[in-house]
Amino acid sequence: MACQHLSSVILNKPSPAQSVYREDCTQCFDSIDDQQGIDVCLECFNGGCVGEREHSQLHSSAKAHPLALNIRRTRKRVVKDEPPAKMTKLAIAAETETDRYDITTTVKCLECRTELDKSHAKLAPIVDGILKANTFSRHEEVKAWEQEMTTCEHILMLQQTASRKIESGDLGHCSKCDLKENLWLCLECGNLGCGRAQFGGVGGNSHGLAHATESQHGVAVKLGSITPEGSADVYCYKCDEERLDSDLASHLAHWGIILAEQVKTEKSLTEMQIEQNLRWEFSMTTEDGKELRPLFGPGLTGLKNLGNSCYLASILQCLFDLPAFQERYNISSNDLASVPDPGQDLEVQLRKMADGLLSGRYSKPDTDVIASEDSPEIPHQKGLAPSMLKHLIGRGHAEFSTMRQQDSFELLQHLVKLITRSQHQAPLSDPTKPFRFVLEDRLQCINCKRVRYSSVEQDSIFIDVPLEKITNPDGSKSDSYQPVTLEQCLNRFTAKEAVELTCTACDSKIGFTKQTLFKTFPTTLVVNARKMTVENWVPRKVDVPVIVPDGSISLDDYISPGHQASEELLPEEEKAAAPVFAPNEGALDQLMAMGFPRNRCEKALHATGNSDANAAMEWLFGHMEDADIDEPLVLEAAGGGNSGTVDPEKIEMLGAMGFGAPQARKALKETSGDVERAVEWLFSHPDEQGDFDEDNNGTDAQESAPAGSADLPANFELRSIVCHKGTSIHTGHYVAFIRKLLDRAEKPKWVLFNDEKVVEAGDVEEMKKTAYVYFFSRV
Repeated sequence: MACQHLSSVILNKPSPAQSVYREDCTQCFDSIDDQQGIDVCLECFNGGCVGEREHSQLHSSAKAHPLALNIRRTRKRVVKDEPPAKMTKLAIAAETETDRYDITTTVKCLECRTELDKSHAKLAPIVDGILKANTFSRHEEVKAWEQEMTTCEHILMLQQTASRKIESGDLGHCSKCDLKENLWLCLECGNLGCGRAQFGGVGGNSHGLAHATESQHGVAVKLGSITPEGSADVYCYKCDEERLDSDLASHLAHWGIILAEQVKTEKSLTEMQIEQNLRWEFSMTTEDGKELRPLFGPGLTGLKNLGNSCYLASILQCLFDLPAFQERYNISSNDLASVPDPGQDLEVQLRKMADGLLSGRYSKPDTDVIASEDSPEIPHQKGLAPSMLKHLIGRGHAEFSTMRQQDSFELLQHLVKLITRSQHQAPLSDPTKPFRFVLEDRLQCINCKRVRYSSVEQDSIFIDVPLEKITNPDGSKSDSYQPVTLEQCLNRFTAKEAVELTCTACDSKIGFTKQTLFKTFPTTLVVNARKMTVENWVPRKVDVPVIVPDGSISLDDYISPGHQASEELLPEEEKAAAPVFAPNEGALDQLMAMGFPRNRCEKALHATGNSDANAAMEWLFGHMEDADIDEPLVLEAAGGGNSGTVDPEKIEMLGAMGFGAPQARKALKETSGDVERAVEWLFSHPDEQGDFDEDNNGTDAQESAPAGSADLPANFELRSIVCHKGTSIHTGHYVAFIRKLLDRAEKPKWVLFNDEKVVEAGDVEEMKKTAYVYFFSRV
């Protein structure tokens, strides 16, 4: 039966800027490696599964996109009948998808339920474009590296000496020594010098750096890293940074080196950095040398390392082990069919992650993933690739949008902020609420003994771990540190400290004592253990064992008693006067030089974050017809914004655009209820948490209750840990240890989540020594 949709549907090849979801489904982790493959929409290139979830059919019905390309991938069975050819030249050639897999494709109409001829003149170029396009994960990875790698003035202003052809024999070793690898060519004069010694045994005597210092020539390229496509390690010694040279081909041709003829023979700096991070490995064997037992099943699914993404994987494993996150996002039966682009929607991707980690469907042995080369008979799982979620979490963030290693605790804080801002429509609730609690500070004047109490809502605490090196029998100090207890750390956190302040009651300058205690406790207490020391003025992370009891831990002693009847309070500080807006003088001068009146300039700068004249100018052009455009900027007194009511319909309008109610309420109050200006305010204040107070009509009944609970006893038990190995939180390797009930055991056991590898943990002492973020559950 002929398909009527083929002639009526308008099809276009994917552009380089478009995302093509041809690896896995955008709403679950079913992939092209499954028996039925996935369908890629020929109109918007969304990827949808064909299995029991039928996300492909769901997408087709919701979007009226009937045509799809089904892609299935199977691993090639390589039969080696002949010995490999003798290697005559060292070259690092990446194994391509074609080398490893057989790809099967069919084009079909989901509405007519018929297969189409993929060689059809209208379909063939679209199919070819989809198969040749970068996958979504590769597309985002390339963008991240492109954003990170930039050129510099020394490359742009590069002046090369007289052109000459450097003979291949002269490219064989360093000009100052006999090293034949890790060679850097000075692009200014053609000198060849060895680089610095690198991780993994790559030799180097820094003769390239010495040449740059002596000659003041700044730019060099690593010869072994050059590819015919034009990528290479280019380093600017003057900036002391890796850089991008968009004219590399001509700069090399100046020395007679033809880019198209080059073969990559050495690892790039980026590849070595990733390899170095992965070398900070956690033990995957028992004390007697046996491989740890791989685990499979619901809640035991690993996450593939995308290249420096272990910081993300470890935090996700701990979060989705918590009941609040499971109840909020593990609702796969309620698919979101109306989302314009599921791959770009945080709600969809968090649900996808919950289903992937908790269902157990993807937690199965894969013979291509083995425990080690010594134990090929022990398979691990393939692991899920969290590329879509990683992209959304990092979007617009200076650090998390890159491919560099990051601080897992900073990632947790950022993710909590994103989820808090998201919409949680009843009966669903914000899963980060169990993290919240209130800390209370008590200030007491040393002279007059008057006190002041203040409180702040938190979702985690930092504890400084005492650092004391172990003393050797001969009296010298060891490189290892004395173990400390969690109680010692909490005692330091809640201890009194001296604060230099002038008392407003007695005018004494002796100072105050300050003590921080818990006013309420959370359901889940997140603790970040800081284990930092300074060596040669450089901060360095050290491994200090923190002893945490296996059972219940009481925090009753750390609750604040609050204001006592016998205590005299310090007088209240005067209320802040009406705020005065101080415009950015540089931006204000630029705008006024363009002829805009001062009142308009101040309004524009206030509405756009008071930083950028260009953004303010765009705002002015869009508000030239406003009736009050020439009236002076009027700001409400401090606290006054919280007393005004906000139209609930306007909050709903902003909510439909994807803004949370707290941010919408805050923006409307800042812009006098103007929805259009509120949208601009929100985009220019991306880090604003918002106004969490519901509209107050003056009654105490509507005041929100403080976060957490002050009920006693406050007993907590360690549930999971993010551990880190390495000398800096921005390098090294992260894993997660989580307590889980295994094999119907009566007591939970520790499970190690090391990227895609999930095993029953062996060395608990190593876990304690490298713990970085703790998750305690109230019991």
